[in-house]
Amino acid sequence: MPINYTSEAELEQTLIESLELGVSQWTYRPDLRTEDDLWANLKQKIEQNNTEHLNGVMLTESEFRQIKNTLSFPSYFDAAKWLAGENGVAKVYVQREDATLGKVMLTVINNNDIAGGISSYEVVNQVERDRASVDDQDRRLDVTLLINGLPMIHIELKNRNHPFMDAFRQIKKYLHEDKFSGIYSTLQMFVVSNGTDTRYIAAADERHLNEKFLSTWVDKKNRPVNDLFAFSDAVLSIPQAHLLVGQYSVIDNDKQALILLRPYQIHAIEAVKEASRNRQSGYVWHTTGSGKTLTSYKVARNLLQIPSIDKTIFVIDRVDLDQQTSASFKSYSENDTFDIDETGNVTELVRHLSSNDRSVIVTTIQKLNHVMKRADGKTDTPKWQKIRNLNLAFVVDEAHRAVSMPKMSEIKKFFPKSLWYGFTGTPIFAENNKTAKGGLQVTTQAQYGERLHEYTVKEAIHDSAVLGFLVDYQSTIDKDSINDAVIKLLMAKPKTDEKKARELMLAMDDEEKEAMLPASLYDDEAHMKQVVEFIVNQSRNKLGFDNPGASAGATYTAILTTQSIAKAQQYYNLFKALKNNELEDVEIAERTRKIVPDFPKFAITYSVSENEADSTKNQDAMKASIKDYNETYNKNFTIEELRAYNADINDRLARKKEIYQRRDNQLDLVIVVDRLLTGFDAPCLSTLFIDRTPMPPQDLIQAFSRTNRIFDTYKRYGQVVTFQTPKRFERAVKSALLMYSNGGENFVLAPVWAEAKKGLTQAISGLRKQALVPNDIEISDTTSSEALQLFAKAFQTVDKALSLAMIYTEFDNNTYEAEFHIANDELEAYNGKYANVIEELKRRKGDGGGGDDGIEIDVAYELRQVSENTINHQFIMDVIQAFIPTNQPDAYQPGSKDEAKIDTYITQLSKTNPKLGKIMRDLWFAIKMDPENYRGKQVSQLMDEIVDQTIHERLKKFVADWQVSYDNLAFATRNWRANLDSDTKQNGEDAVVDSGDYLVYKEQSLDSVSKLKYKPEIRRALKVMVETDILPLRKQ
Repeated sequence: MPINYTSEAELEQTLIESLELGVSQWTYRPDLRTEDDLWANLKQKIEQNNTEHLNGVMLTESEFRQIKNTLSFPSYFDAAKWLAGENGVAKVYVQREDATLGKVMLTVINNNDIAGGISSYEVVNQVERDRASVDDQDRRLDVTLLINGLPMIHIELKNRNHPFMDAFRQIKKYLHEDKFSGIYSTLQMFVVSNGTDTRYIAAADERHLNEKFLSTWVDKKNRPVNDLFAFSDAVLSIPQAHLLVGQYSVIDNDKQALILLRPYQIHAIEAVKEASRNRQSGYVWHTTGSGKTLTSYKVARNLLQIPSIDKTIFVIDRVDLDQQTSASFKSYSENDTFDIDETGNVTELVRHLSSNDRSVIVTTIQKLNHVMKRADGKTDTPKWQKIRNLNLAFVVDEAHRAVSMPKMSEIKKFFPKSLWYGFTGTPIFAENNKTAKGGLQVTTQAQYGERLHEYTVKEAIHDSAVLGFLVDYQSTIDKDSINDAVIKLLMAKPKTDEKKARELMLAMDDEEKEAMLPASLYDDEAHMKQVVEFIVNQSRNKLGFDNPGASAGATYTAILTTQSIAKAQQYYNLFKALKNNELEDVEIAERTRKIVPDFPKFAITYSVSENEADSTKNQDAMKASIKDYNETYNKNFTIEELRAYNADINDRLARKKEIYQRRDNQLDLVIVVDRLLTGFDAPCLSTLFIDRTPMPPQDLIQAFSRTNRIFDTYKRYGQVVTFQTPKRFERAVKSALLMYSNGGENFVLAPVWAEAKKGLTQAISGLRKQALVPNDIEISDTTSSEALQLFAKAFQTVDKALSLAMIYTEFDNNTYEAEFHIANDELEAYNGKYANVIEELKRRKGDGGGGDDGIEIDVAYELRQVSENTINHQFIMDVIQAFIPTNQPDAYQPGSKDEAKIDTYITQLSKTNPKLGKIMRDLWFAIKMDPENYRGKQVSQLMDEIVDQTIHERLKKFVADWQVSYDNLAFATRNWRANLDSDTKQNGEDAVVDSGDYLVYKEQSLDSVSKLKYKPEIRRALKVMVETDILPLRKQ
């Protein structure tokens, strides 16, 4: 029975009606249908809200053009900076046409006037946007929400017969077509929905609008709000919508990006504000990796909106976290309405505390301790009385590491009017509590108060805020050796001979045996060499070497943690010997060298004071390591500059800055004891190698969480590999996840290998049911859409299952063809057939795919593993991009090696695609000749524009040669399907042929064909032109 889906138009109308309901809601403006209408409406708002400044003289067209120019932003980031305004008020400068009226500053939007003051809220739909190029087309945008006349939120809808991702792809298409320019450049948020599922995302350009950051709204109890109308009530009503874009957004100056907070962050901020109003302290449990620093920044900022709070003190852990957090805060506050005061020393901290400024002070517990010492004996003086009587709100990043319970009690006595809010990803519960001096049991609740909000790793994974974990429990010691070791240990006990010891050993389970093993068993070089061999040769999938298009500079990073500094140093020397081809029994596989010839690039970091007895030895070893580092990266650090050395390692491993996207500046692996296992944020870090005994639950989760940041399509899980006592580690991991996921440990962990293997086997079987061999699926008008959809869905299932299986150590690239009964050549043939099936489905259904058959198929699905491993086109575009000047101080400075890479790629491209190769070579030459001419421009966009213009010129020539309709020709070439059977006509082909005017053609052509041959010749020439001149240019 066919399903009657609600049409997109009906969905749109119902949404608008829901937005109109209630008090202080949106006003529907059906009269605003064009960009000119929107500008006229904005002009009216500005004049209405600035009557005093305009002195009764309304804006002239010339004056309003100044405003239009100001508000037509080059990026959403620039729009966000302007919208932040001064103290939350965004204004425009206008030079009056009448010189006697002078210059005026006019208020456009006041983010402090939420649901009141001068703020107005309007909704428009089906606004017309004209084509921007000949290959473009006119569009009508679905629903846009205006605040004070400015487009702030755009909602793109599809009906329930299409996935919500079709709406996301529609927005990407509009961005590509420059539909969100002009007055629409002020947009701060996109919403996409098919009625059933709804997501939101911060506005960004086409290149940076990443589907990975689409957010689901959740309520205060972390229950998802997917339905469009429930989402509208929760997020798009007033004042919520204005709060989200006005106060719950952050401008990241370093990344040049706008960030919209996720719902759990907003709920936590509101919970802290509510507690502060009631003069209550408390803590927030947000899983590591969910953006606690960003949340705490907004908490610190929003607490200053409460008049009774004088200052916010943000307390951070230690020197390296001080650097990282302070840098983040400075980046966030660059365009905000308040200042971040860093305290380089105690004198600065005292000065900030005694000033009348209302600001956020970033400091450490050590500096606060020195403040109290400095005040000793002086607390009765006016200066210290003023400081001690401040109403302070302490926001503590990493609640337990930053401040102990006794020290917190001491500070509370010194600042009796203080409130304390702790943030932690791993709270201390009764089950894993610490014991403070005097026998006091320390839990997070006992130290800070009630839990104000929680968001565990289970919810974070469900919401795609972080990844799950795949834990690989390795052992370098075989079972027989473990049994022999246990027997010897048992025989050392009184009255236990070998026979008795063997009986006792056989009665033990694996975990009991492992508990008896001495640590020295894992300290010998044979064990450590096996660990090194595993990292360099058996971790290719974990480190991204087998990702499609993998290349030097585009793999993942890793950390190796050990039990002691001495062992970390031993590993450093082993890796050094390996790189020098001096490590016996271990060498780097050729397959690895082909992808990244200089792998692994490694470093070591630890505190030279961690072990006082060996401090001299450790300092000498660190000096040698720093010397190696300096030689590799052309630095000049010394042991006295350990902080700068550590900061440099952090940057290279995290690869966040543009300069570290280049292979010459990268690190692959850092060897640590405890450094970087807490607080370090690096989305490109995929794997944690652990050669030590299990840590306490909170430390395990903190360490694991270095790996599970979202990064790209191919990073599926945070990967962890342990090398000691696998059964003990497995129990420790399950206990920790049980504690910190509220019982969701099975949801948090990846399936075991047996399940992944079974999934791939079943997926391949399902594919063969649809097409036993690739050629069994025919692409013709007689093949039903249902058959094509079933095949496409089955192939996508294989791709997903294969990409999952490949990240397991048990997956063997050399034997998988025999194990899963499918050859690589056959997979490639299925892939080719799949590509053609997708094109056919697009033709039949438009870009949405799917159909009335009730089979949901994503025609824009991006294959993860079953794809050609060709030269990475985007990678080389990024290399060319580096030659275009920017205003960013840390931009990568390309050199001769980069030029060589580009030249090599273009040469190879020209062999297979001469036309596209020529365009890229010409553009590359032009950029080299005059880089300044291209300042701030995107190479990919320049390529698109040149390709579009080249195609346009070729179509114009065809029209002139054959006297056919340009519009019909453009349509046919856009929808042309490669490799279509010769008996099947192309979509729009007949329209081109039928549009030919033979009389005009004969009159203008010097070598005309007969009327009888005219149409067949158009058809032939069309095919040759498209396949020779058009399709090659579209293979980017």
